[in-house]
Amino acid sequence: MKKVLKIVLLVLLGILVVGTFVFLAIKSQPKEKVYEIATVEEGSVENTSVATGKVSPRDEILIKPQISGIVSEVLKEAGDFVKQGDIIATVKVIPEVAQLNSAESRVNVAQINLTQVKAEYERQKDLFAKKVIAKEEMDKSEADYKKAIEELENSKDNLDIVKTGISKKTAQYSNTQIRSTITGMILDIPIKAGNSVIQANTFNDGTTIATVANMNDMIFIGKIDETEVGRVHTGMPIKLSVGAIDGKKFDATLEYIAPKGVEENGAILFEIKAAARIPDTVVVRAGYSANAEIVLAKVEKVLTIPESTITFSNDSSYVYLLKDSADHKQIFDKKYVKIGLSDGIKVEVKDGLKKGDKIRGNEVTDKPKEAPKK
Repeated sequence: MKKVLKIVLLVLLGILVVGTFVFLAIKSQPKEKVYEIATVEEGSVENTSVATGKVSPRDEILIKPQISGIVSEVLKEAGDFVKQGDIIATVKVIPEVAQLNSAESRVNVAQINLTQVKAEYERQKDLFAKKVIAKEEMDKSEADYKKAIEELENSKDNLDIVKTGISKKTAQYSNTQIRSTITGMILDIPIKAGNSVIQANTFNDGTTIATVANMNDMIFIGKIDETEVGRVHTGMPIKLSVGAIDGKKFDATLEYIAPKGVEENGAILFEIKAAARIPDTVVVRAGYSANAEIVLAKVEKVLTIPESTITFSNDSSYVYLLKDSADHKQIFDKKYVKIGLSDGIKVEVKDGLKKGDKIRGNEVTDKPKEAPKK
């Protein structure tokens, strides 16, 4: 029994040893590498730079009152469309006591003067009818009388303006009615009925009644890094991507590059502005964040290949051209190529390949892809 057990153990040991050698022999065999195959295609390549910023109206007009007082009524609200001359708000004038007293006094003086001049005019008129005085004296007396009437009317108009801000003669030009100076959309109305407002003067900008802008004339305002500012110039085409509007890009044209940079977080940035062409069917609000994709260079209808398929050596670049794939074995030939513009993913091929050629890509591995980190 012991002898049989020894024989069985020896057989098992032998099988284990042979199996180990066979396993090691198989593992030592070189593994056939398999590569992805890329095709030379015809397409376009763009080299772009991205600037971040916002979309705003070209001009935002601040509407300010031409007279001080208290807002009696607000007729519009933010978001309303107004035409030039439309009334946005009305202001009630609160007269100063000194001005009111002076205006009333001027009316009284003008009334007294008119009474005196009228009496003189009536006497001169009677004397002229009797041919006692010459026509020159009569004309002078009549002129004085008309001047006194005009002075009284002016003093009354001035009193009305001090009291209410308008007069009979200037009702259509009333400063108490705050009108829009342009046609556009009201972006903001920072005042409410009952707020005190002051007119613009030498020492004060005046109270802003409303901010109005033409929303059909929008521009992109952003900043670009100093490393790329030398490669851009006015007139370059731009593609705008607005954060609040998914899936749409808008055309724009670069029209301004700041001559002076500003340091932000250790980098020198230059402000740029671009005229945006936004269709009337798309609603874009002032202040939307946007990215501007500036096309630095572009080629169309050229041969392109993935940049990852190119190997660089000194001043040369080459690819591995698929020669044969018989018996599931890939055979490649080294092929030097002349490349052009690159966008970081695709690269232009100027010489060395033709459309439809198959070239070696990345090696295919059996390693599972790592799950994205949360």
